[in-house]
Amino acid sequence: MLHISEISFRHGERVLFDRASAAFSDGWKVGLVGRNGAGKSTLLRLIQGQIEADSGEINLMGRTRVGSVPQDPPGGDITVLDAVLAADVERSALMAEDATCHDGLRLAEIHARLDEIGAASAPSRAASILHGLGFDNEKQARPCGEFSGGWRMRVALAGTLFSDPDLLILDEPSNHLDLEAMLWLTEHLKRFRNTVLMVSHDRDLLNDVCDHIVHIDNEKLVPYTGNYDFFERTRAERLANDAAQQAKVAAQRKHMQAFVDRFKAKASKARQAQSRMKMIEKLGPVASVPIEERVSFNFPSPEILASPIETLDEVSVGYPDGPLVLRNLDLRIDMEDRIALLGQNGNGKSTFIRLISQRLEPREGKLKKTPRLRVGYFSQDQEESLDYEATPFDHMNRALPGSGEAKVRAQLGRFGFSRDRANLKVGVLSGGEKTRLLLALATRNAPHMLLLDEPTNHLDMDARASLVDAINDFEGAVVLVSHDTHLVKMVADTLWLVADGTVKPFDGDIDEYQAKLLKERGAKPAKRDERPADAGSRKDQRKAAADNRAQKAPLKKAVDSAEKMLARLTAQLEGVMAKLADPAIYAGPGAIVTDLQREKARLEREVANAEQRWLSAQEAFEKAA
Repeated sequence: MLHISEISFRHGERVLFDRASAAFSDGWKVGLVGRNGAGKSTLLRLIQGQIEADSGEINLMGRTRVGSVPQDPPGGDITVLDAVLAADVERSALMAEDATCHDGLRLAEIHARLDEIGAASAPSRAASILHGLGFDNEKQARPCGEFSGGWRMRVALAGTLFSDPDLLILDEPSNHLDLEAMLWLTEHLKRFRNTVLMVSHDRDLLNDVCDHIVHIDNEKLVPYTGNYDFFERTRAERLANDAAQQAKVAAQRKHMQAFVDRFKAKASKARQAQSRMKMIEKLGPVASVPIEERVSFNFPSPEILASPIETLDEVSVGYPDGPLVLRNLDLRIDMEDRIALLGQNGNGKSTFIRLISQRLEPREGKLKKTPRLRVGYFSQDQEESLDYEATPFDHMNRALPGSGEAKVRAQLGRFGFSRDRANLKVGVLSGGEKTRLLLALATRNAPHMLLLDEPTNHLDMDARASLVDAINDFEGAVVLVSHDTHLVKMVADTLWLVADGTVKPFDGDIDEYQAKLLKERGAKPAKRDERPADAGSRKDQRKAAADNRAQKAPLKKAVDSAEKMLARLTAQLEGVMAKLADPAIYAGPGAIVTDLQREKARLEREVANAEQRWLSAQEAFEKAA
């Protein structure tokens, strides 16, 4: 299907590919992964012939139809449905010819071909795809120009999927999608019969869809069979084996070199010394195992406030001079909550976040908050407000007036900004660095409640892993909106569903929500009574829940304490193991290696004990739940 042979490509002074090769068979679903800037999008452009390689060949076998999402989405007066139908170029051309052709033989050929490609069922197929991506019948009939850029990109994606290419190329398809559309896209790609080549930082998408991974590593294309988790495990094992082998070679080299140094001047040992010198040459140089540094970051810890920190009692909210968006909200947020909001775009998730951040005032009901409550708010839309001519230091210095340079740089340092990176203009920063800057600004005053609206856009796999760690270590409340199901699974304890003009707890996890969506796909939601259930009953439930939380608080504290101790010891053990994996350590005094091995054994015992304490605390907490 696709063969990449010995391609080399240089972007300016930087080499992205050096004699890289890979081959893809029909029907493969391939995830293309690598660090930001490794050349993933460049490779997609090379495959599509948008740019040319410096050397090497890229061959598409036969008459392969390649489909990718155009960068300029459809606009103007054409309806959403017609824009998608137009993506099937052959069908559109045949139907246009059919309208003007008077040659009976040619008309027969046209009708035969239209029948062969299923032209009659095309509108229903296009409508089905659009529905999966969040367009109901009313939206499908509206002009593309009435929609925002994100929604028009969905139209472009729908057109590409509708065209049913032999090779489907997708570059970050999860951008502009909500969780519901992502779940539909995942199922659609799993059923897609042709070849898929996809760049994505969404772990669940790569795991659920891909059967092969190609990793851009040191200017080469390294193939792996299996999904992303299998690739990660396999690569980690390979790196560990490489490190062990290199440590062994370094030890052999050191031993033989010591013999040579000691006996090369003695005539009786000259032959043996010469032999060992040749053996050292055959060993070759000791190559270091490449270690990719992961940028880590963390949120500042606030002081603990009594729960609830915010309550909503019969609250209704909408925008000025507009209708109510959400009605009769009766909810509470506690200091330890980890809440993920579910629901399609347009249902009111962002409205709800603006409400609890007090950017919108209730039109009805009461919103009460703890007097000292500080709220941190992150939205990807905030990137538009960044001054691209200013530096991260300038932004933080303005956000923390009178704090002094040390505090400003310390807050930036929490999010991986060295002094040099903090002094660069925002305009030259990567998308991931801009996201980290916005997170740094949102948490500058150590908020008690953190509101995160699509925080993973532009973050690569490592940065997303750091975000998971930062959220789990954060000691305040978190309310999250994200299409990244892996992030939701890793950090959220509670799911709230925003639908039908209200917000309600969802009784289940993401997998159950996904199963519910797939079962109901295409079904019209049932109408509901706009008034909630008996208020007295709800208050009794809240009181019972509060009493339950109070009883479990000491057990939860014991779990958290044990978990932090386990994490601290594990980090120390990993640090010692990293030192032992460094070949350079074996070139130094042997006592250092011995001490490290003893420290490793001690930490392994302590980690095992800490793990047992954590398991016991977790079991006690779960029994009380």
